[in-house]
Amino acid sequence: MSNTHTSAAPTESASAAHREFTLSDFDFELPESLIAQHPTAVRSASRLLDGRDAQPVDRIFRELPDLLQPGDLLVFNDTKVLKARLFGEKESGGKLELLVERVLQGNEAVVHMRVSKKPLIGGRMHLCGGLRNGGFDAVLIGRWPDENGPLFHVAFTGPNGETPYELMDRHGHLPLPPYIGRQQDGEHDPDEVEDTERYQTVFAAHPGAVAAPTAALHFDESVLARLEERGVERASVTLHVGAGTFQPVKTENLSEHMMHSEWYDIPLPTLAALERCRQRGGRVIAVGTTTVRTLESWARSGEFTGNTNIFITPGYQYQVVNLLITNFHLPKSTLMMLVSAFAGYDHIKALYQHAIGQHYRFFSYGDSMLLERKPA
Repeated sequence: MSNTHTSAAPTESASAAHREFTLSDFDFELPESLIAQHPTAVRSASRLLDGRDAQPVDRIFRELPDLLQPGDLLVFNDTKVLKARLFGEKESGGKLELLVERVLQGNEAVVHMRVSKKPLIGGRMHLCGGLRNGGFDAVLIGRWPDENGPLFHVAFTGPNGETPYELMDRHGHLPLPPYIGRQQDGEHDPDEVEDTERYQTVFAAHPGAVAAPTAALHFDESVLARLEERGVERASVTLHVGAGTFQPVKTENLSEHMMHSEWYDIPLPTLAALERCRQRGGRVIAVGTTTVRTLESWARSGEFTGNTNIFITPGYQYQVVNLLITNFHLPKSTLMMLVSAFAGYDHIKALYQHAIGQHYRFFSYGDSMLLERKPA
């Protein structure tokens, strides 16, 4: 892909380009007051840090169409967030919480479980009141993906044979990230109606995620219309974001980290759009790190659908994506490593310092930035 953006791109220092990175390299101090607890009143009124060049520029997200070029291709993740958080109790009466990670065939699903003492295999759980009180039940089948796996395999039973998707949609709660201090105990949250709309992209189509592709939350119909007028093409992939996206990296040696696996799909029209973009010399702009992981997984494996546990750290050579729109990420997270590999470690470090100094809003409901891939 060609890249016609001609301003001086940031370059990596010799020490950063050849160093062996450890977990501590991706830590930073963030004032708690900068962690966004609510979305902006208007999606496209959030801030956009233009970090393509050495000197960042403070912008508003609605300016994005002016920064792109006719012939560019924007690729979105069209996954839809499930109401995957379910509260209930064991037959013994002990309270529990399930977070649905993945729906399997029939009425079965893979879940995270929070409970003081795990039920035995075959044990029944009464969710949202249970079958006798307007809710539904679940039976523990075993661990997943094997008998020593960290997750749990369950089968749901609703009063009318509903699918897990239907049961979650009727009874569940949106699984907000742990740093948003609401919905912590299943009690009514007065902001839940707001979250139902705003913790979902305007083009969400395929249910399966337990976290939103947050960089896409800034897009609204007015921005999409202006992008079309400007001649920027759009395409979609699907990656169902798992709860593992919030799991901290615990090993200082990054090569020892076990990356979580997520399901992705690149439809044939998107593959065709990518080829058209390549033929005309346009730029591929990934909206969010989940889109990056999808496209780069395809480039590496040749598979346009399947499971990916791709772990991108500095030194990785990107093959597809030229520009990246992304939110600001958690310290020591795999996403901090991904963006550092994309735009350069030193540059990302400087951009985060700038964002903190200028009081940008961080994480899922926060602001965004536009990055350009550093030269190989």
